[in-house]
Amino acid sequence: MTNKPPPRPWATDLYNLLKANDVSQFAYVPDAGHREIIDLSIEDPSVHSIALTTEEEGVALLAGADLGGKRGVLLMQSSGVGNCVNFLSIPKGGRFPFLTIVSMRGDFGEGNPWQYPMGQAVEPVLQAMDVMTMRVDAPEDVVPTTTAAINAVFKTESSVAVLLTQKLLGAKAF
Repeated sequence: MTNKPPPRPWATDLYNLLKANDVSQFAYVPDAGHREIIDLSIEDPSVHSIALTTEEEGVALLAGADLGGKRGVLLMQSSGVGNCVNFLSIPKGGRFPFLTIVSMRGDFGEGNPWQYPMGQAVEPVLQAMDVMTMRVDAPEDVVPTTTAAINAVFKTESSVAVLLTQKLLGAKAF
């Protein structure tokens, strides 16, 4: 049995906020930045936690969730945004709500030079695909920013990406 550190308080608050807004499908590619939310979803029998082989599967999964009357979220790292570009046309074309929470790499304090190109391209790529972006730099901004994203996504069938920056998550050493 492994000893996991307890979830950061903002991560638990974020998970509870998603559940309180009827998000019941958590699609993810394993990622340290989303570890707590992924673990909470796996341990929660009232939601479906779906491991993906690639991020674009999550875009299609969320479209299917909406067709089935369910709400979902795609948890991915910033490098996964590059994998999703073509699939990001699905929510706009099909008028599906699309919520993603992106753990950023290639920004504040990044130690891995390979993460910078995609990390710097995330916002322009998402915006080019008509996905609104909302950045979170501090723990106290997680809930209000995600609340704003949830409102935009599910009330207007919009696409929104909440970007959890490295100021919030902490930079990884290389």
